[in-house]
Amino acid sequence: MKLQVTQENLTRALTNVSRVASTRGTLPILANVLLKTVDNRLSIAATNLDIAITHYIGSKVSEEGSITVPARLMQDFVSSLPSGVIDLKLDDYKLHISTEKYQSVINGVSAEDYPVMPAITDGKSWKISAKILKTSLQQVVMAASNDEARPVLTGVYLHSHNGELFMVATDSYRLAEKKLIKTKEDIKLLIPATALNDLLRILGEYEGDVEVVHDEQQVLFKVGDIELVTRLIEGNYPDYRKLIPSTFASSAKLKRADLANITKVSSLFARESAGSVTIHLDDKSSQVSIRSVASQLGENTSAATAEITGDGTITLNSRYILDALHALNGDEVTFSFNGKLEPTVLADPKAEDYLHVIMPLKS
Repeated sequence: MKLQVTQENLTRALTNVSRVASTRGTLPILANVLLKTVDNRLSIAATNLDIAITHYIGSKVSEEGSITVPARLMQDFVSSLPSGVIDLKLDDYKLHISTEKYQSVINGVSAEDYPVMPAITDGKSWKISAKILKTSLQQVVMAASNDEARPVLTGVYLHSHNGELFMVATDSYRLAEKKLIKTKEDIKLLIPATALNDLLRILGEYEGDVEVVHDEQQVLFKVGDIELVTRLIEGNYPDYRKLIPSTFASSAKLKRADLANITKVSSLFARESAGSVTIHLDDKSSQVSIRSVASQLGENTSAATAEITGDGTITLNSRYILDALHALNGDEVTFSFNGKLEPTVLADPKAEDYLHVIMPLKS
């Protein structure tokens, strides 16, 4: 293998790919990245057996070849080099990296020992705008669970329903649902949230279309010169739509910034009660008030003006409220519930494509 690449392109590729290289796995080679020449391009790839990322960069190839080298060392070294052209040359299992003033040799391991994710040969394929996909991921992924004891909830459910594509995540304490695009495809994909966080980083400033290819076991996202493939989670996603109320006894409409401010202030006094705050809607005074008590520190009540329909009181986790408000995009927010033990729904009154559900705490 002998080729030339630019330091900028190689650094960007190693940064995108090295995140999934695992030093904790049982296979030591998983801590490596795979470098391989493909059609006058250099492919840089890494996998942890659940997720694989491949980044293709333009290069001037003199000799074909492949090798795996330690991901961390390769990334740290290349990112430290000055910008310009880098020469890569493989001699036996030693990768020689040189620039005008730097020469280095990194000991590699044969590419034949590197595990490869099976290819998707007979899958469905469709496209979606990167901008829509990125916004949707930012609004939904944070609601997925981290609890490996319930693997289904550690995923994001991408599915079609009545001719539209939806993305949903829940950890059983909160739920986020986003409507993406109209589709004629029958789609049911339960994708690990960890893989979608990697996809979110890869999307970055990309503005084209993302191609999605999937079969029963895997899904592949093609983002320009980068490909991310991940195994799907097995299991059936809960019928979450039954949780979302369609009518409400108590509802408030107010400025999103106002609700965020009074929640932030109240959360300062809610730290010792695991973020618990009590929200009261007062029809007569047209105010939403949030109260929090810290036995050691004191207590706080903050209020904001709102359009109120029906009095009501409910206790919620303040961090979940702030996450939901951050995910919403509009200037206004509706805050609605049916009773102190029923789910609360936050939504943008001018956009019907996103809603956030928070389960109450026992007050």
